[in-house]
Amino acid sequence: MKIIARDIPPRAAWALEQAGVHPLLARLYAARGVRGKDELDDGLARLLPPSGDKGLKGIETAARLLADAMAQNKRLVIVADYDCDGATACAVGVRGLRLLGAQHVDYLVPDRVTDGYGLTASIARRVAERGADVLITVDNGIASVEGVAEAKALGLTVVVTDHHLPGPELPVADAIVNPNQPGCTFESKSMAGVGVMFYVLLALRAELRARGVFDAASQPKLDPLLTLVALGTVADVVKLDANNRRLVAQGLRRIRAGQMPAGVAALFHAAGRKAPVATTFDFGFALGPRINAAGRLADMTLGIECLLTDDAGRAAELAATLDGINRERREIEGGMREQAMLMAESLFQEDEEPPPAISVFDPDFHEGVVGIVASRIKDKLHRPTFVFAASSAPGKEHELKGSGRSIPGFHLRDALDLVAKRHPGVILKFGGHAMAAGCTVAEQAFEVFERALAQVAQEWLDAATLTRRIETDGPLAPEYCRADMVDTLHHEVWGQGFAPPTFSEEVQIVSQRLVGEAKNHLSIKLMHQGNPVDAIWFGHTEQLPARVLLAFRLDVNEWKGERRVQFLVEGAQV
Repeated sequence: MKIIARDIPPRAAWALEQAGVHPLLARLYAARGVRGKDELDDGLARLLPPSGDKGLKGIETAARLLADAMAQNKRLVIVADYDCDGATACAVGVRGLRLLGAQHVDYLVPDRVTDGYGLTASIARRVAERGADVLITVDNGIASVEGVAEAKALGLTVVVTDHHLPGPELPVADAIVNPNQPGCTFESKSMAGVGVMFYVLLALRAELRARGVFDAASQPKLDPLLTLVALGTVADVVKLDANNRRLVAQGLRRIRAGQMPAGVAALFHAAGRKAPVATTFDFGFALGPRINAAGRLADMTLGIECLLTDDAGRAAELAATLDGINRERREIEGGMREQAMLMAESLFQEDEEPPPAISVFDPDFHEGVVGIVASRIKDKLHRPTFVFAASSAPGKEHELKGSGRSIPGFHLRDALDLVAKRHPGVILKFGGHAMAAGCTVAEQAFEVFERALAQVAQEWLDAATLTRRIETDGPLAPEYCRADMVDTLHHEVWGQGFAPPTFSEEVQIVSQRLVGEAKNHLSIKLMHQGNPVDAIWFGHTEQLPARVLLAFRLDVNEWKGERRVQFLVEGAQV
């Protein structure tokens, strides 16, 4: 474990402070690459334009196709994905197209087990059987070469909206909108699937305006969709670049003002979170997991319906169902995590370093939660990790479905590509991003995959990359250790690529004890610059020395009406 303070460019911090930004926020923003106050302007006018020289490639074609289809009263069917990004993108698509005047909009979401990921040929046939004229993918499709070909053969117009990295061959769709496709000059390559669909709607509205369907004064407002855009963007853990931060900030602002779909309000209630003080943490750790649980263990239709309904009673029922599924997911994950961790730790001796990459499989693992378990192992051992489960799909009993999570410096999808090239036939299919990816392998090929991935990791990773590093914002001045300052920090937009504030300081440990039902959390009383502070280190059981360098985030603990600052420990360097 190595705790490293971020570089804070003094000139940028000074410029932000002179422009009226709070001194602590100025320091935090400067350390994250913000150079001027204008970059912090989260107004809608500052969003990157959908079309034009630096717009999204293919978006004008997509807008024309959709406008033509609506003018001819054609039937539109959205093919979604079964995670939170896919669910929110689907809900944004359905709501937005209806807002803009589409009369016939339906959706279909694949089943994780029986259908697998993306637009397959069988999904295309099911869409055609529904009488659809236009098939729109959200959060998938860029790798669906066969599925798009089947849809075209069936006479469907196909519009692909996606954000995943393309493979060597693009599908032959009527329009592709994806910031990561070759030749796209759109500046924000990190937009989530839901963001891409929102942008398609912006372009469609402009096209309908140009056709005289409505004017600037009478056009439907798409702003209400930003609550869903914000939720899906944060839940998908995409990089929060300036454009994504604006999308998220706009969504948060509306939620805090009570302007949100009934399903979002119901999810806040079910999660025990307070919408008036909503944060990105709520999206990532409260609402997102409840929607994702439907796709992992049940049917993502539940999640999408929750986001589509305007009936508060129906929304409450669906949110309660999703909450129950999420509790079941946590129980399954708990047992699996314990077993998978034992398997991972058996790969090396106690006094040894873990192997450069870790792959584990057990016939009893549930394929719906392999990604979460991979993430937990990756967090603990700081190694690229794949967890596999036996496929439950009919006729696929001898296939293993794996989900992987990576560490900074190891591009997981590129690693899978290299394994596939070196060992043809071992990986049946794969896809994903730098930090998260999935693949399917034949059961008998698991050990070959395990060795091959470890070999690539051995070649690509050095000792520095394999050492866990926590980047922090350095010491916290005692005058900022206040509950109202914590509220100010929580109010801002933080997330992937724009890390939430984490401070580091040498502190004196006064006392420490294990708490929680399983006695697996360390409760600490410490002295921070001469002031007593309570701290907690979740999931940590080892005692700390009397003086230690701690990395910590700030939180507020409320007890009997009193609000006191609490440190959430992220790591320690002895």
